[in-house]
Amino acid sequence: MASATTSFRFLTMAILMIVGTLVFRDHRVSAQCETSIPSLISQCSKYVQKSGPEEPPSQSCCNVVTHLDIPCICKYVTPKVEEIVSVEKVMFVARSCGLTLTPGMKCGSFVVPPV
Repeated sequence: MASATTSFRFLTMAILMIVGTLVFRDHRVSAQCETSIPSLISQCSKYVQKSGPEEPPSQSCCNVVTHLDIPCICKYVTPKVEEIVSVEKVMFVARSCGLTLTPGMKCGSFVVPPV
């Protein structure tokens, strides 16, 4: 029998995959920002969920994140995305993986603060 934590993580991953598919189903983000939303979700979802503490991302998450065009992806962050994903945690993950974020850049309703 699976533990409650394992079941919750699986359910959260499934919800994020469904939301990612629904929100980005027209492939605008994947095509225009040259990224793989499924890879991003599978490797990084646990680090950017609304719930839970901020924690450093894994190397596999950073391997995906370092190839992202964050300003491009931020153009597609909607209120629906922000209901599931913490944009503040996304920025923490991006910086933790070595990306430089421009202070004042807007990502959904979040504005990147100075370092």
